[in-house]
Amino acid sequence: MCGRYAITLPPDTYREFYGYPEQPNFPPRFNVAPTQPVPIVMEDRGARHFMLVRWGFLPSWVKDPKDFPLVINARGETLETKPTFKAALKRRRCIFLADGFYEWQRHGREKAPFLIRPRHRGPMPLAGLWETYMDPNGGEIDTAAIVTTDANGTLSAVHDRMPVILSPDDIGSWLDVSDERADVMRLVRPCPDDWLDLVPVSSRVNKVENDDPGVQEPLTEPEAKPVRESKRKAAKPRSSDEDGQGKLF
Repeated sequence: MCGRYAITLPPDTYREFYGYPEQPNFPPRFNVAPTQPVPIVMEDRGARHFMLVRWGFLPSWVKDPKDFPLVINARGETLETKPTFKAALKRRRCIFLADGFYEWQRHGREKAPFLIRPRHRGPMPLAGLWETYMDPNGGEIDTAAIVTTDANGTLSAVHDRMPVILSPDDIGSWLDVSDERADVMRLVRPCPDDWLDLVPVSSRVNKVENDDPGVQEPLTEPEAKPVRESKRKAAKPRSSDEDGQGKLF
């Protein structure tokens, strides 16, 4: 899946790559976690725009967010059938600004984090869905989730799922919501193996407060750590393996 990722390139790099007119200035983030505000690109009437949303999708029909699981990933196989995602798939597709993400390889009671980045070290367009939720008091919050699919050959050694990573040629098709009948499910697929590099990194990335370049330093071999069992069963985000709360932008 995708439970942590990174946004470390200069803001102007993303702006030039995606072509939105806004000029946001945000610091590099090396350990982005669920529930934090995150930047996305969306399209409105043919124009692309930068937008800040909460990472954690809330459908508009939810009555009480406290009773709804934290949805940070949207399984590609369910986008057309689950009520949670059907409307957003047709009308509110987006791309998460990112240049890398993390995944954990598990062996029994141990796990080891890996950093996955594009070999060209440029922006990594992660397909997403967004939605504006309005609470009973009229307050609005923009939310989003990352779309996932089966892992490609590179990722399969670590995990069986991965984010949908779009090619530059497919960005326009994913963002264009002018035709609700457009076949965008063809884009929900694993990216080619040779697009990505995968390196083991320190278990410091497990803690959301560690948001610095050190969490991306490559290790010579994976660093496995015991997985502690909770004394009580905690609520688990849908379609997520790693999550947490941390500091904001």
